[in-house]
Amino acid sequence: MELLRVQTIAHESKDTTIPAMFVRSETEQPGTTTVKGVKLEVPIIDFSNPNEEKVQNEIMEASQKWGMFQIVNHEIPNDVIKKLQSELPQEEKEIYAKPVGSESIEGYGTNLQKEVNGKKGWVDHLFHIIWPLSSINYRVWPKNPPSYREVNEEYGKYLRGVADTLFKSMSIGLGLEEHELKEAAGGDDMIYRLKINYYPPCPCPDLVLGVPAHTDMSYLTILVPNEVQGLQASRDGQWYDVKYVPNALVIHIGDQIEILSNGNYKAVLHRTTVNKDETRMSWPVFIEPKEDHEVGPHPKLINQDNPPKYKTKKYKDYAYCKLNKIPQ
Repeated sequence: MELLRVQTIAHESKDTTIPAMFVRSETEQPGTTTVKGVKLEVPIIDFSNPNEEKVQNEIMEASQKWGMFQIVNHEIPNDVIKKLQSELPQEEKEIYAKPVGSESIEGYGTNLQKEVNGKKGWVDHLFHIIWPLSSINYRVWPKNPPSYREVNEEYGKYLRGVADTLFKSMSIGLGLEEHELKEAAGGDDMIYRLKINYYPPCPCPDLVLGVPAHTDMSYLTILVPNEVQGLQASRDGQWYDVKYVPNALVIHIGDQIEILSNGNYKAVLHRTTVNKDETRMSWPVFIEPKEDHEVGPHPKLINQDNPPKYKTKKYKDYAYCKLNKIPQ
């Protein structure tokens, strides 16, 4: 069992001190690198708009120019999201702790990826797959509350409908048939991996990051946060707080869609800050290829004038390089 839990450190920390391993360099500290007084208003797309072509164009444009957007009126009932957002007691999460040295992503833990300077993020997390059924390991799904499985399965069902709409719109935006992007991504075999991020209150929020600057490895990430501010995105080389929109789904374009689209769609560079007084939580679902699925630029997007900008490789090889900071 990992001994270091940020939740425990936060509980034991004095009012003004935190371990040095969490203190970021001056070039990363959110207190000095965040543009103050401005909330980044990323595109908001209304899924209830009956003009399907307009919605498709908005998705395409946001994917090209922003790499992220927020969806409102997405047809996932608010009560399903509220149930998803129930907080798990730490002792319940510890039951599913990853063993020290475990190579598995699934389970409860603190360390996730190698950081070049050895710093740590102010976050604990729980990972497990929610789709497809053949890939789910129910042994790492919390047993309490008893409704946990039912809620996650229901949320996953709705989420797949949202993802299908996104893949369809993005496929059309690339000049492909509506089914071609999803098919190239792995179709119904794609993995939906839930991550529950827990960012406890921090006495020195200006000095730490919950998660450092990164792009997601996934095709797409569909995220719901609680109402505590924390998501930041890079825009024109500056860091901004992303405006919280109640009941919205936050969509991140990930590395695999950037690769599959041969750079037409851009993965968003983002990071997470923490709060002095309140716990921030978020529930991203990463839509990923299976480990052995090869991802490269879609063949129909490559020609003499548009050579491939990315290598084609198995997703597990891409992920290994990314997590270990090895050039692709």
